[in-house]
Amino acid sequence: MQMITLMQRKGTIISMAAVFGAAALVLSDASFAGTGGGEFEDVWITLEEWTQGTLGRIITLAIIVVGAVIGVVRQSLMTFAVGFAMGMGLYNAPLIIDSIVGATLTNAGAIMSTGQQISNGLGL
Repeated sequence: MQMITLMQRKGTIISMAAVFGAAALVLSDASFAGTGGGEFEDVWITLEEWTQGTLGRIITLAIIVVGAVIGVVRQSLMTFAVGFAMGMGLYNAPLIIDSIVGATLTNAGAIMSTGQQISNGLGL
């Protein structure tokens, strides 16, 4: 008798948790993520201009020069390669982040036409 009431209570608690969980997901503002954030647009534009503008070019060149100097000191080209990669990464970071996070299909037409030109050679 007590086992049945315990099982009924568990079932009731699980059902109530599922209902409240579904209600929380449907009614929460977080479920509509990605619809706001306009207040940070100015910050993003400023950082993008810094990294791809004159400041970003100066920092990129400094990273590459430091990598080259350390490469000469250590007699290894790896530090130059790492410095060069870091410089390229810094300059192209806004474009990469926009491509990943933006999730827009601005280049879908170009991708589709390129995909159609690549074939397997079987004439399909």
